[in-house]
Formats: sequence, C-alpha cells, structure tokens
Amino acid sequence: MAPELYGRRAEIAAVGSLVGRLRTGRGGVLALTAQPGLGRTALVEYARAICAPIPTVQRTAPAALPQEGPLLVCVDDAHSWRPADRAALLADLRRLPAERPVAVLLTLAEHHVGVGELGGLTILRLGPLDDSAAGSLLDRLTRGAADPDVGAWLIREAAGNPRLLTALVTALTPDQLAGRTPLPDPLPGGEAVLHDYAAPLDTLPRDTRALLLLAAAAGEHEPEGAGADLALLVRAGGDPTGLAPAEALGVVVGAGGRLHFPHPLLRRAVLHGTPIARRRAAHARLAAAGRDHLARLVQLACAAGDHDARLASALAAAAATPRPHAERSAALARAAALTADTALRTDRLADAAEAARQAGDPVRARALLARTAGAPAHGGVHQVRGLLALADGPAADAREALLTAAVLLPPEPARHALIGAAEAAWAMGDAAAYREAMTRVPACADDTSLEAYRAGMCAVLSGRTAEGHALLRRCLAALPRTAEPGGLLRAGAAALVVGEVETACAAGARALAAVRAYGPEVLLPRALEHLAYGELRAGRHTTARAHALEGLRAAHRTGQPNVAACLHAILALAASVEGDAEVCAGHAAAAAAGAGPHGLHQAATLAVWAVARADLAAGRPGDAAARLAPLVAPGPRRGHFAVRMLAVPCFVEAAVQAGRTVEAHNATAEFTRWTAATADRLAPAQLARCRALLAPPQQTAAAYESALVHHDRSPGEFERARTQLLFGQWLRRGRRTREARGPLRDALVGFERCGARAWADRSRGELRAAGEAVAGEPGQGPLAALTPQQQRIARHVAEGATNREVAVRLSVSHRTVDHHLRNVFAALGVRSRVELSRLLAGDGGLPDRDEEIAAHL
Repeated sequence: MAPELYGRRAEIAAVGSLVGRLRTGRGGVLALTAQPGLGRTALVEYARAICAPIPTVQRTAPAALPQEGPLLVCVDDAHSWRPADRAALLADLRRLPAERPVAVLLTLAEHHVGVGELGGLTILRLGPLDDSAAGSLLDRLTRGAADPDVGAWLIREAAGNPRLLTALVTALTPDQLAGRTPLPDPLPGGEAVLHDYAAPLDTLPRDTRALLLLAAAAGEHEPEGAGADLALLVRAGGDPTGLAPAEALGVVVGAGGRLHFPHPLLRRAVLHGTPIARRRAAHARLAAAGRDHLARLVQLACAAGDHDARLASALAAAAATPRPHAERSAALARAAALTADTALRTDRLADAAEAARQAGDPVRARALLARTAGAPAHGGVHQVRGLLALADGPAADAREALLTAAVLLPPEPARHALIGAAEAAWAMGDAAAYREAMTRVPACADDTSLEAYRAGMCAVLSGRTAEGHALLRRCLAALPRTAEPGGLLRAGAAALVVGEVETACAAGARALAAVRAYGPEVLLPRALEHLAYGELRAGRHTTARAHALEGLRAAHRTGQPNVAACLHAILALAASVEGDAEVCAGHAAAAAAGAGPHGLHQAATLAVWAVARADLAAGRPGDAAARLAPLVAPGPRRGHFAVRMLAVPCFVEAAVQAGRTVEAHNATAEFTRWTAATADRLAPAQLARCRALLAPPQQTAAAYESALVHHDRSPGEFERARTQLLFGQWLRRGRRTREARGPLRDALVGFERCGARAWADRSRGELRAAGEAVAGEPGQGPLAALTPQQQRIARHVAEGATNREVAVRLSVSHRTVDHHLRNVFAALGVRSRVELSRLLAGDGGLPDRDEEIAAHL
C-alpha cells in the first residue's frame, strides 16, 4: 500500500509520470533532493507501491544498471556512496537511453550535492510542508487529540519537516499533547533530525564552527530570521575570516553586517550539536560583548543552568522598559524559565504571551500560555486567551474569557478586559451583552474620554439617543489631545455612531499613523479596518478598497482571521459599488465563511448587504429584497444593530421594484426615526429618495427634487448618482423622455467618476431607451439592429427567463414581451429560445450584460 503523503502534489505527479513512462515501454531518471527529514524515502516507497506489478529493485551499492525491463530502480540516499561510485552512477544515468524501459529514482541530501553534479538530469527539490499539510499530518499522528494551541506550536517548531514533526509528537505525553500539562521547553524529540542537519558542519574549519556557534547563540535574542550582528560576534571573539567556508557550504549568508541561517533548523542544529558547556560559554561571551542591556541579560539567562531569582527579576524589569514587543516577550519568557515560584512564573508567562500577541505572533502567545497548564486560575492568562479568541476564535468564547479575567484582575487591567468583552459582544451583535460589559467598566478619573465613550455607548444602546450622542461628542472633543491608538479607534467608533463620518475617517487615519510609527503590530489590521469602513461610509470606495486590501494582508500575517472576515465584507461592499459581481461574491463568501463559525454578526450583515447591492446593480431587485428583508425587519434574523439602518435605502429600492411596498413603508418609517437622531449628512438624502420611491405619482417628481437638494448638502457621489438614475427611470417610464435625459446623464457621469461600472451600464441603457446615443459604447454585435427594449428582452430570454419573468423585471405587460420577442426572432433570423441563446453566447453577449435593466417603480 502506498504511504499517505501530505502537501506533495507536484512530487507525486512527477513520480507518477516516471512510472507512467515505464508502462509505455520507456525509461527515464528523476533525482529528488531535499534537506534531512523532508520525505525523500517516503516518495521512494510511494513509487514502489504504485509501480506494481512492474518489478522494482533497491540499489544500496554500485552495480550495473539492468539491461532488461520494464523495471524501476530506486537509489535512496545516494549521497552516502563514495564520491567515485556516485560519479560513476551519475555518468551511467546520463547515458541511459529513453527507449530503454528502465526508470531510475535517485535521492540525495541537498547539502551533499556539489555544484553541477546533477547536470543533465531531471531534478526535483523537496521543500518544507506548508502549515495546512503539516496540520493534516499532525491530525493523523495524534488522531485529532492535540490541543489546537499545542498543535500550532508543534507545527511552528517543526518548520515544515515531517520527520521532525513526527519525532516531536512521539516524544510528548498524551496530557502534554492535550494541553492538560505544560509543554517542556525546549521540546524533546528532534535530536536525530538536528543531528543530520549538523552533519555537514563537521567538515568546516574549527574557527568557522566557533563563529557559527556564536551566531546561533546570538539568535536566542533576535526575532526569527533577523540574523546576528557580525560586529557583536567579532567582539565576542569570533573570527570573521571563518565566514567564507560557511557561506561556500550554504549554511550561512552574510548581508548588511549580519549573519543569517537560511533555514531555522540549521541554527538550532548548530546549538544542538555543541556540548552544553560550550553553548553556555558562548552565551556568556556574547553577554560580555553586548552593548544592549536587555540583550546582555537574555544571554546571561541562556548561560544560566538553573533557577536564578535575581537574574529573572532583572530581566523582567528590563522588559518593562519601552522595547519592541517581540524582544519583551523573549525576555519575559527567559525570566519565567529562571523563576521557581509558580505564581510569579505564571505572571511572567502571561506577560510574555501578551507581548507576543501585541507583536502579532499568536502562535507563540498560545505556546507560552500552554506552559501555564495546571496553574491556578489567573486573570492575565484568561485575558490573553480572550484577546486571542477575539482575533481568532468564537466571539462568545472571547467574551466569556475576558469577563472571567475581569473578576480576577486589579481595576486597571480589568478595565481593558471588560472593554475587550464589550468588543466581542459588538462583533456578535448582542447589544445587551455590550451594555452589560461596558456598565461594569470601572470609572477612570484620569481618562475622561474613555468615561464619556463608555457612558455614551450605554445610553445609545439603551434607547437614550440624545443623551448618548451628547456624551459621545465629549469623547470627540478630546480627540485633538488623544495620541494613543486605542483611544483614537474608540473616538472613530463614537463618531460613526453619532454620524460624523469625516471625523471617524480623521480618527482612523491618525490611529493608523500612530500604529505604523509606534505599534503594536497587532493593531495594524484593526486600524486599517476602521479606516476602510469609515472611507466606505464616506463614499470613497476606491480608498476603502486599498486600505482593506492592506489590512487583509496584515490580518493574515498576524493571525487575525476575525478581522480578515470584516475586511472581506468591506471589500465586498466596495465591489458592489464598482460593479464586479464575481469579486463581490468572492469576498462576501469569504466573510461569511469566517463570520459564521465565530459568530461575527456584523461581518455577516455587511456581507449580505454587499451581495444584495450587487443584485440591484445587476437588475435583480427580487433577490436583493429577499436577502435584505430579514436584516432590516424586526425579529430574530435581524441584522447587526449598528448596520441594519444603513442597508434600509437599498432594501426600500429593491422592495418597491419587487412589489413589496408594505415592507418598504415599514422600513422607511423606522429609517425616518433613525435619520432624526443621526448627524450622518447622507441620511436625509437617502430618506428623501425612499419617500420618492413610495410617493403617489403626482408627488414623485417633487420628492426626487427634494432628495437631490439634500444630496447637494452632503458628500457621496455614488448615492447621488443612484438617486438621479431612479429619477430618470421614473421620468422615462412616464414617457417624459426629454426630461429624463438630464438626470440620466448626470447619473452616468457620477457613476463613471466613482468607478461604478455596472451602475454606469444601467445608466447608459436608460439613456438609450430615452432616445439618446451614448458616446464610446462597444458595438452590440447581432443585437445592433434591435431597439434598446428589444435588446434587453433578448438578453433576458437568452439567459433563461420566461416571458412572465421578463415582464416583471421590465415593468411591462406579458403581451408586450410576446410582441417584442416575435420581432426579435424575425430580426435575428432565429426560430427558438435555444437558437437565440446560442447566437448571443457565440457573440459573447451573455456574460457581458451591457445594459442592465432599469430599476422599476
């Protein structure tokens, strides 16, 4: 039976191709190279398994290649052969004719392959497994019993090496794997793999090995991949002339005055292959040569052999000074390792985990928390767990962990835990839980802005809107004096609740600048999300998209999929404006996939709104109304309390066109009350547009003109263009085509200015229907001879719509569609709907619905 391989699709295909050549009577050679432990032998076993019934032979020593076939010859670990024998084998392989039915699978350790040694052969280099493949292997090894946090750390420590991952798992107890007892530090089990990585270093000169040891020891302080300062190594006694042999062998790279190990396992292999006394001596020399106080203490801690309360206290004190969060985490973790007292050790591990979280390294943060397993309940541990879950976990779990932490913590950290619990409730869409957490936040005399925010949000969510807005404006009044990113983000949220969108954007921009300058790294995706959402509310969709895309990259880099779900929802909303339905659907699906399992109701609501708006752009008002109706109406399926009113104008437009006027009236009544309470400058114009959609015919024109007057007082090119489009459609359907052209032209220009392509196409179609040629349009192919109304009917019928469905979409009678369709068939020379569909599909007309149907009144 073939072994189960993970993350090796390309390699499996290459081996399968080699065996396939044998089955057709041909041969070939495939050379597999890899670092130790990456699965060369597993691929050989796989090749032998799939080759049956073709015979295979294993070569472990020099021998002539067989003359007869078909036959698979496997030469595993050819690097272990004597150089002369290996050279002879490779020479024979180069002369092997392709017509000879003998295939050779050759494997070598990468660091033993000389320059040009495999020239002329097909070479496949095995790389490390990605995290997904490593996770699948871990599940198989543990039968799914590993605690997620423990599993993430094992995958990180294995660095994509399947043999190392297997060894690490095997060395742990079931309780350690399940997270019931702390993980050992360092993890045992990787000795054999690290020994293989260190093997080529034995050929290096003694001075070179001494320099590599110092470089590896210096990496105990530096972030992974940062390298070691060459000047520090020289001060510690390293000989820089020893660098050249190491670079020639490829075990280290010198650049910019720093030494880098090209693979993290190489650095660990250097330390592992050195006796403990020499390692500690290297750390002591680095401590003596260091000029940074914290770095010197870390090196002294590495040189220490047992608990050292005095050194641990010095490390903790040094870590409390302003430092990069990754350095603080490393120092606090070392301090914890030197601490014998269980309670103090747990304190330091919790602080180290929080520093790692703020550095954007949730895997390390969780691994540090795993070392506290079995300790008594600890507020700091619960707080970090809750904050990690807020970024990557169910929001309800985050809330409960943070509420628990608040009970165990002193007032100041308890305040931050409760604010985090409130944020979790907000993401869940649970207004009562949000109020409950914020009500429990202790008063803070030193931070009047926070107190105004707390009281104001509670008042708004309790229905005391005027009182709440007055309090939130006090929070905004303190904005010029606020420099801390968290305070700026709260101010931005307060501004959005009040309706001061531009103030929210200004606060978001300041928060982003502060995070870029001072950190913490973990806040970067959140700052970009706040700013992107503010820009979206302000109608600057292109800017919102740019910030959201950057935020998405930062969220993935720092392990914050919950923030990523919100950013996908923002990107879906931007795409619904820009008219790219496929992009909108993709981002909305990604938002829903992240929001559903973690209970992120706000992200889910935004995603549904985005898809509904894309439906409207594509002329599917019934679909849009069906999506939005549960969100804007009262009941258990209602949308997020901070978002649902924003979607009402879309719903009213869709509902009126779909014939759901009673629901549209009810939603407009609630939107009227909300508009009276908000300072959002766009809301009055949107309300006037809703009233125009619902107005009696004799009052409709005046209602639209009132809406446009309101638009003149507010920003938002896209929303103004939507009102102009609806006004022009209404005029054209009332046979006032000359009057309709003005608003339709304005709508087209507005949509083009803000990049709303699908909406601009709808405006062009309406302009043509109003009898005006539109410059710069693409040709209509076989539809060019048809009238605009006939073109629209032809496209809908070709897409599969029945005559009755077309009549509903175009607000015409069933007989009118029948009449036009007969004329379409005659003009195009087709006899059936099938022929019409084929004609338009062959012309490329179906996917590009150039003129979206008019919105229906």
